[in-house]
Amino acid sequence: MPRRKPRADAQRNRQRILLVAKQAFARSGAETSMDDVAKQAGVGAGTLYRHFPTRDALLEAVYRTEVEKLAAAEGKFAATMPAGEALRAWMLLFVDYIDAKKIIAPALNTMLGDHTQVVEASFGEIHGAIRALATRAVESGEMRGDLDPIDLLRAIVGVSTVGSGPDWQQSAKRLVDILIAGSRPTKR
Repeated sequence: MPRRKPRADAQRNRQRILLVAKQAFARSGAETSMDDVAKQAGVGAGTLYRHFPTRDALLEAVYRTEVEKLAAAEGKFAATMPAGEALRAWMLLFVDYIDAKKIIAPALNTMLGDHTQVVEASFGEIHGAIRALATRAVESGEMRGDLDPIDLLRAIVGVSTVGSGPDWQQSAKRLVDILIAGSRPTKR
């Protein structure tokens, strides 16, 4: 029997819980109170636990939701923007994803211990999205043929790792523009 689609109110509750939980994990880390998350999301504890039976399940869902948003943006940007602009917009969103991951990672490490499987699964989605956007940009002639999309990710991740100050995001976003400009074909 096919699984039935959740009711609209249940989907809204789930999304609200995930948003509140992301903010709560950022504030309080792994010790975030599940009851506080439920209260701040405006749902009962039963509703929270029906969607997320454990703190680990909630934390993993928050992380996966961030990855899903990033992966889904590839299709949206590709459908609505020129190829080079879509690649740039996705890379800027990737900077925001890294920020969310930096917030969630300490709690993820504490709660899930070895969260390698969770993170490795996300790499496939992220790499697939940037490869599709970069391929489109190369094929359109907006980017050089030797563009390696993984190099773009490495550069941004590198800035986020080295720059732990409050302005690392602005620096990473400037780097996106530098990378895009440097990836354009040379004019002869």
